[in-house]
Amino acid sequence: MKKLLLIAVGVVLLYLGLTYSPNNLLENTGTTAPVTQGSATDAGPSNNQAIQAAFDNRQSNVQVAGKGIVVRLLPDDNEGAQHQKFIIKVNPNQTLLVVHNIDLAPKIATLAQGDEIAFSGEYEWNSKGGMVHWTHHDPQGKHVAGRIRHNGQTYQ
Repeated sequence: MKKLLLIAVGVVLLYLGLTYSPNNLLENTGTTAPVTQGSATDAGPSNNQAIQAAFDNRQSNVQVAGKGIVVRLLPDDNEGAQHQKFIIKVNPNQTLLVVHNIDLAPKIATLAQGDEIAFSGEYEWNSKGGMVHWTHHDPQGKHVAGRIRHNGQTYQ
């Protein structure tokens, strides 16, 4: 099962690397309700400097928490495990692709360009600024749970 999961993650990462384009926009549809309520700033410690350092050092598999502004909405990946994808600006020089598993966590139906989000997940390096995934719970309890906070709601 673990080998199959690693292959699936690899395919998603390859797909994202081939299809990532800042000109792709997503029409938001979805009706899944969020899990809990609270403010966007209480998602845990935010350390965008750690994200920048991971990018600068070409590190992957780094657990991070941060905040950013949505700059692009991308089409959902509906092949295999479904993922909501969007790009956030985490500092003046870096954007980050967020890949949020909507088979395991609710979709952020109200997400729009210009919105602020707080997040925690696993950072993976790429030359475009990197990506973060594992923004959800792990049903098997073997991976650190991640989350996204948007407009007072937690999605995990």
